[in-house]
Amino acid sequence: MTGNWTAIAMIFVALFLLGGVFSFIKQGIKAGAAVCGVGAALALVAGVLWW
Repeated sequence: MTGNWTAIAMIFVALFLLGGVFSFIKQGIKAGAAVCGVGAALALVAGVLWW
């Protein structure tokens, strides 16, 4: 495991936002799903690069 808690937090945020994407898709809100998807991708990339 890593000693860098920021990377772990960013990956957790990415997973949280991915849950939001699935929720918005189930509700039929495509714009919200797109915004959450972009945020999830950015958070995941940030977490991986921070690692």
